[in-house]
Amino acid sequence: MKIAVALPSGPALALSRVASYAQLVRPRMGLLVLSTVAAGGVLAAGGNLDWSALTQTSIATALLFAGASALNQLIERRSDALMSRTADRPLPAGLLQPWEALVLGCALAGCGLAYLLAARQPLAAVLGALALVIYILLYTPLKRLTPLNTLIGAIPGAVPPLMGWACVRGRLDGGAAFLFLIVFLWQIPHFLAIAWIYRDEYARAGLQMFPLYDPTGVRTGRQMVWYTAVLIATSLMPVAIGLVDWVSVVGVLIIGAAFLYSTIVFAGHRTTNHARQVFDVSVLFLAALLLLFVLDAVVPMGR
Repeated sequence: MKIAVALPSGPALALSRVASYAQLVRPRMGLLVLSTVAAGGVLAAGGNLDWSALTQTSIATALLFAGASALNQLIERRSDALMSRTADRPLPAGLLQPWEALVLGCALAGCGLAYLLAARQPLAAVLGALALVIYILLYTPLKRLTPLNTLIGAIPGAVPPLMGWACVRGRLDGGAAFLFLIVFLWQIPHFLAIAWIYRDEYARAGLQMFPLYDPTGVRTGRQMVWYTAVLIATSLMPVAIGLVDWVSVVGVLIIGAAFLYSTIVFAGHRTTNHARQVFDVSVLFLAALLLLFVLDAVVPMGR
């Protein structure tokens, strides 16, 4: 008895490959990165924004991030195959070949850097190249060696707002430093929540995340609370230096209190559901904070 197997048609196969390439470059995460680039550019402009420069830098950053994501998944394809949350990614699932990710990643990253240089944004290009090197050559391999990988990975994650700032002012100063610190600090409780939720999968894949060294979650909870408290204080610094108006203080304190409360609740209960709440609130916090700062910069209410 013969069994007929239906093979995907040409258009269906092409559509499937396009979807696989899209998954390889992680467009949803890319949007979050671009939001930090835009915030950096708008705040640096102080109401006199060069939209052309910011648009070019945003496009280049998107290309850089897409390339870095593809290269990251190439390096981590074997560990991804051991975790249910990542096993359906294109490489471990066999939908794409490793050489395809290598070519795509190098091409996209190279185009992003070339675009910045062509747009006469040398400082942004240097920052982008630095972030790429740290992310691919340090953070990714360190995930198998030390739980400090989260701190290392937070560095390239906090570079995009610097690129937005650099494209407008051509230099970095105190305002850029505070934006870097805000995004850097935000990542720690955000990724600790992810690491706690998927701690068993990370252990199975051999990735050295902090919760693996903290079975009870007590230290993980303390780290979440401490970093969030410092994040809130740092988020008030743009007001102190006059980057945004004092009205922003109210907004920062409200959204910061919600974020801090979620981490305190996790520290007291240390359940997966409470870790998910920290993750959800962290995303809302960053989105609300950036929106608050941008609106305050565009339509200052306290001046």
